[in-house]
Amino acid sequence: MTGWSRRRILGAALAAAASPLTAAVPPPISQANAATGEWPFRRGVNTWPWFALTREYPAPRTDYDWPPFQSQRPVPTQADLARLHASGLDFIRLPVDPGPFLAADSGQRAELMDMLDAAVDAAQAADLGVIVNVQANGATHYWNPERLYSSTAAPEFESYRALVSEIAERLQGKTSGMVALEPVNEPPQDCSSEAWPAVQASLLTAARVLGPSVPLVVTGGCGSMVRGLTALDPAPLADFEPILFTFHFYEPYLFSHQGAPWMREPVYRALNNVPWPASAGTLERTLASVRARMAQDAERSEEAKKAAYEETEKVLKVYFDAQPDRRFIDGYLEQVSDWAETHGIARERIIMGEFGALRTDARYTAAPNPDRARYVADVRQSAEAAGFPWAFWDLFDGMGMMDDTTRALDPAMVEALGLRMPRA
Repeated sequence: MTGWSRRRILGAALAAAASPLTAAVPPPISQANAATGEWPFRRGVNTWPWFALTREYPAPRTDYDWPPFQSQRPVPTQADLARLHASGLDFIRLPVDPGPFLAADSGQRAELMDMLDAAVDAAQAADLGVIVNVQANGATHYWNPERLYSSTAAPEFESYRALVSEIAERLQGKTSGMVALEPVNEPPQDCSSEAWPAVQASLLTAARVLGPSVPLVVTGGCGSMVRGLTALDPAPLADFEPILFTFHFYEPYLFSHQGAPWMREPVYRALNNVPWPASAGTLERTLASVRARMAQDAERSEEAKKAAYEETEKVLKVYFDAQPDRRFIDGYLEQVSDWAETHGIARERIIMGEFGALRTDARYTAAPNPDRARYVADVRQSAEAAGFPWAFWDLFDGMGMMDDTTRALDPAMVEALGLRMPRA
């Protein structure tokens, strides 16, 4: 989940606009292959920040303290992974920040690779499949998407390419069919860019050298949004089989990213109490929550807050006029279905690799509300009705389903995802 796709807001998105799968055990590994469409990836969760939240030195240095990951970050235990499987999940998507690997010396890199091996092994020991996603951090001053894969001529592209190949080699030795490699998260190139297909083909070629049979996960540009996938021509990718496809879904962003501090547009910071579906609330009630949240913002000037409020009022009016609901989500996913049918791609090979929503801040609302659970349930059910596997964002953090400290699963998210609460 990076900043690129969060910068597209709503007016056009809003205007553009099942039965749950059984929580069964994944098919036998021997059956997981591209020919039948039987993969062990049906219901998953992202496990950020297992290999994220780094201890990066400021510029002009380009390295990291050792160990490179913050010790207090939440990391799933073996018991946590077992409970995820018991809830009905069958895979994890494992985001991996490439920065520490690329900045490390040979000894440190080998140690990091061993750590990654151990994480994959732990998931497999819990009968979970694994999609290893190399996820560059856009907030990093050096090892970021621009320097790594903005084009095949990017300053550190060859280093990144070598890392992808090395990870593919490690995964090649894992249980066949139970692991896959996703070389890039949310490509920053535009949908129609010629740079992204060239970058992706080069990375896939590198992965195939040392990982000849590892399933590879491919995506379109535009931050892996729906329109990025539907702009992708899959024909040139046939030489890299076995492959899976992925897209991310957070529309409408006014709902899913309300209050997100990392969004660049000023409207998101004070957004709060945006309802789902829109008919579950009113413009007046949401604006009252926005004003309450904005009043507590001591970092922005009154002039800046006034301008932000005016813009927020405009986009919220668009939101409430459009009245988005489950049909809005179905309309988006229908575009992916049409793309799959056009190119003869089985739905089981198209993974909705991220979806979710931030929690509303109850301090600025009359009471906590069930909107987030309704939204997650609608997106999940739409994906399942279309036949797409999915991976919820996230296990931890403000969009998560597990408490960082107590490790208790959120019953509302478990229910929204069509899962079951595992026995204590």
